[in-house]
Amino acid sequence: MNNITQILDAIQQGDSKAADELLPLVYSELRKLAAHRMSNEAPGHTLQPTALVHEAWMRLVGGDGKAQFQNRGHFFGAAAEAMRRILIDNARRKRAQRHGGGQQKLDIQEVEIAAAATDDELLALNDALDKLARQDKQKAELVKLRYFAGMDFEEAAEVLGISVPTANRWWAFARAWLFKEITAQRNQ
Repeated sequence: MNNITQILDAIQQGDSKAADELLPLVYSELRKLAAHRMSNEAPGHTLQPTALVHEAWMRLVGGDGKAQFQNRGHFFGAAAEAMRRILIDNARRKRAQRHGGGQQKLDIQEVEIAAAATDDELLALNDALDKLARQDKQKAELVKLRYFAGMDFEEAAEVLGISVPTANRWWAFARAWLFKEITAQRNQ
């Protein structure tokens, strides 16, 4: 059992000081994930990687003390999900302010999952990803890890407990499925 997993176990058992020990061990990796994710955001984005890490950290271990993580992979998967939710909340808030809450049509030909995304594209992707998660949670988790946490195939496969070739197949399927779903949303 590695040091991070031991500290996560201590957090689960109610050790309030364990979270203070965890942050220095994972901060640089969380910062790297946030910086990668923020590099894909549209120009003029007001949220900074450091702020994204801090907000994700507070959602993960702050406040209620009920953080439950099985291991390092589970922790970083949860961090990817927290960052995703923060970015989605931020995009929704900005769209509501700037566009009166109305949705704009999305030109799917200009959207690639790994490309910089506008707020509307990010929200369309989020809706499609939620729908994929209802049908195939593991493939949706792979997309979150690759797109929102910036993990490569090897890292994402390790977190999900699958082989790299399986991760590649799931990625190809998920991208095609999301493309079809976002296209259908656009045509509504």
